[in-house]
Amino acid sequence: MKKIIDFIKAVRSEWFKIVWPDRKTVVHTTGMILLFSALAALFFFIVDGILNALVGWIF
Repeated sequence: MKKIIDFIKAVRSEWFKIVWPDRKTVVHTTGMILLFSALAALFFFIVDGILNALVGWIF
């Protein structure tokens, strides 16, 4: 039982060490993630089109 209580105390003390980001940081990083996801999707769309054309031309 002592180990469980010590574990809960340790978790509680670590919980208060968490530094949560502010709204500006969350909005900025979310925008960057969406931008790079869109760029990656566009890149793979273009590469897929090129490879599809090449395979169609070969076969």
